[in-house]
Amino acid sequence: MGRHRKQPAITIRRSSVLALTGLVPAGLAAVTAASDVGSQAAAAVEQHLPGDDRDEQVGARPQAISETVAKTEYVEHAMAKQQVRPKPQVKSVALMDGRQRADLPVGPGGVPGIAVSAYQNAERILSEENPTCNMPWTLLAGIGRVESTHDYGGKADNDGNPLSPVYGPVLDGSLYGNNVIRDTDGGALDGLAGYDRAIGPMQFLPQTWTHYAADGNGDGIADPQNLFDAALTAGKYLCDGGLNMRDLAQQSRAILRYNNSMAYVANVMAYETSYATGTTPRPGDLPKI
Repeated sequence: MGRHRKQPAITIRRSSVLALTGLVPAGLAAVTAASDVGSQAAAAVEQHLPGDDRDEQVGARPQAISETVAKTEYVEHAMAKQQVRPKPQVKSVALMDGRQRADLPVGPGGVPGIAVSAYQNAERILSEENPTCNMPWTLLAGIGRVESTHDYGGKADNDGNPLSPVYGPVLDGSLYGNNVIRDTDGGALDGLAGYDRAIGPMQFLPQTWTHYAADGNGDGIADPQNLFDAALTAGKYLCDGGLNMRDLAQQSRAILRYNNSMAYVANVMAYETSYATGTTPRPGDLPKI
């Protein structure tokens, strides 16, 4: 994350909707694909070895070793001939074991290490690209805490990808207090047709994500489900219009873009202060949103 940041072409990641479509999660899909490869290759081996003399085709025993070596060669040959390849994993789904960076300590207030890394990375990039914004990582952490509890307590892999995609409620008017927002992305980002819903650990509406999408980890992809990408995009969104986060009035205006509620602003600021000072917000500091 410390290398000089270039300005590569960015591909906006169309988020996976595995939880909605019933598709197999990426890690399991890879295992299934590998199993399929093995089955196809084994079938090819059986076709290569004629009749009841299959054992003899691989040489004399000690047959267990010879048979294994020969069948491995047949498998490799069959796979190359048929061009069988495992299915690629989907970036927005973490490894099946859900492991995290072991070298990243938990931050102030219990912020997961991977989330702290993402927020601080966004602060560093913004300090270079938009220094007048004066974005502290603790403000991004305040947003992340209120929106998704830092991706449900840092349930992300080594690269900041969540164990499962993060989505907000459907904005169809069925929940009291929620706006009604008709579909703006054809379901490409939020997996829904008809209405929109917020996406990723920083909870962007699809149209907002499309406008501000940023690549926080330098892989050339802007993925709303990725902590590094989402944190940087949130920073860009808050800083837009020349706002200065050191000015409390301007900071409040920026946070209101997320949720037009002063109770929401108070919650975010309370968490920001707690992360900056190492204190814990009191119940009275957190009005109901």
